[in-house]
Amino acid sequence: VQLQASGGGSVQSGGSLRLSCAASGVAVAMYVVSWFRQGPGTEREFVAGIRWSGSRTEYAEAVKGRFTTSRHNTENAAYLQMNSLKPEDTAVYFCAAVRSAAGVPRDASAYMHRAQGTLVTVSS
Repeated sequence: VQLQASGGGSVQSGGSLRLSCAASGVAVAMYVVSWFRQGPGTEREFVAGIRWSGSRTEYAEAVKGRFTTSRHNTENAAYLQMNSLKPEDTAVYFCAAVRSAAGVPRDASAYMHRAQGTLVTVSS
């Protein structure tokens, strides 16, 4: 089972980026897929997550209204559209997946599978 995160880069404040999480060996449709980030000198934190059905999404307060997570089961991938980026969004972002019976876990240790990170840098 492999997850690969991509799409990071450098943008100016107010810009947008779209991160992708490509899965192999696991059907994304059957999992909860979430995004986490860890900035310089900060703790790892939950950003957004989506349940397998796609009908439930959750977001950290810091990104609500700016970030949108989605999934494309046929492509076996999940996405994080990030708009109105701020310098405080600068972090390494990674996606993680777990088969969960309920909710969207916000603790990264609950996830079975995790991608390498992709760096997002937002300059002011």
